[in-house]
Amino acid sequence: MARPRKNAPKPNTQELSLVPVEEQPYPLPEGWKWVRLISGFAECLDKFRKPINSTERANREGPIPYYGATGQVGWIDDYLTDEHLVLVGEDGAPFLDVIKNKAYIIEGKAWVNNHAHILRSFWDKTGNVYLMHYLNSFNYTGYVNGTTRLKLTQASLNTIPIPLPPLDEQERIVTRIESLFAKLDEAKEKAETVLDSYETRKAAILHKAFTGELTAKWRGERGIEKESWKSCILLSVLKEKPRNGYSPKPVEYETNVKSMTLSATTSGFFRPEFFKYIDEEIPEDSHLWLKYGDILIQRANSLEKVGTSAIYTGGNHEFIYPDLIMKLQVKEGYDTSFIANLLKTQEVLSYFRANATGTAGNMPKINQQTVSNTPITVPTLPEQQEITRILDSLLEKEQQSKEVAETVLEQIDLMKKAILAKAFRGELG
Repeated sequence: MARPRKNAPKPNTQELSLVPVEEQPYPLPEGWKWVRLISGFAECLDKFRKPINSTERANREGPIPYYGATGQVGWIDDYLTDEHLVLVGEDGAPFLDVIKNKAYIIEGKAWVNNHAHILRSFWDKTGNVYLMHYLNSFNYTGYVNGTTRLKLTQASLNTIPIPLPPLDEQERIVTRIESLFAKLDEAKEKAETVLDSYETRKAAILHKAFTGELTAKWRGERGIEKESWKSCILLSVLKEKPRNGYSPKPVEYETNVKSMTLSATTSGFFRPEFFKYIDEEIPEDSHLWLKYGDILIQRANSLEKVGTSAIYTGGNHEFIYPDLIMKLQVKEGYDTSFIANLLKTQEVLSYFRANATGTAGNMPKINQQTVSNTPITVPTLPEQQEITRILDSLLEKEQQSKEVAETVLEQIDLMKKAILAKAFRGELG
């Protein structure tokens, strides 16, 4: 089988396919040139790619990576290339997504299908890495066509302009990019660790709160025994049994009645942006109208989400709630926030999920009786209020850490694109 020869000869820089001045995207530093991607910076090795359908590949599975538009898509028993190369999607790549990558490096024995172009820089590995980063920052508008599946043809690929600096400057740029990206990747890993451990940390805090550990010192200072905690069922702390909501047909125009959707509480907090308008009159005294402090439980969702709850923090008579949610109101003598947080513990959620009916296909559900009979243990009202005070502080800090980590993750990819934009203008110090 024919293989591409490695280390293609570098072209004479005086003979490169230069981009006419009127087509140059922006001015370059002295000593740089605008050249066409193919013939000016790299050669295209598409003749060494070959698609293999999944059935045949299943019969030819082996140790060789099989690559497609955005990365490895399988394994095969033979190879077509065996060197350091750049792949960029021909179709199926996120060409118009500013954040996502469109090109990547492969090295060693590989098989590439027809959904990716194979490129080899005239400047060896340094040039390949430089090219990969450039293709991941390039604006493909006007270079790709298609409606449902954008395509970068070889003809369009040939015309892409690329800034060509001297080799030593390429090396400096690549080294600087890789160094900065390594630091950003380290920050990303730490942020992901914070997010991955958020639920675990939150569950641990709630466990300590509702086993009395958080208030052990508080009780000791007041001579209160742990035996003051009483076991009961959830219904005994509610004004009335849980009430299901109502889901009339939504309308596309604005009305006087907003019905919150299931998504409004999936995060564990009430999010007022998730609602639909309904064109029905809801009596002022209807139980469907929500009041500040009502507890909302998802009575139907996936098994991982069923039983998710949140406190309603909107205005009185501003929203009604849907049939897939039930409403709880805590009676006097009990702290609403304490009960709401108690419903978020792993013990209560495990109880809900163990007693859910139905399957994942038809959405598991918990009924009013299951919720009413939820076993709970509650301390005196003063201790409930102390637990709420401590939890508010601890959970707020955890939520702030989570939000900071989410912001970091959102910004890292944007920072990478900003770095690349500077790099290819000769502005990366």
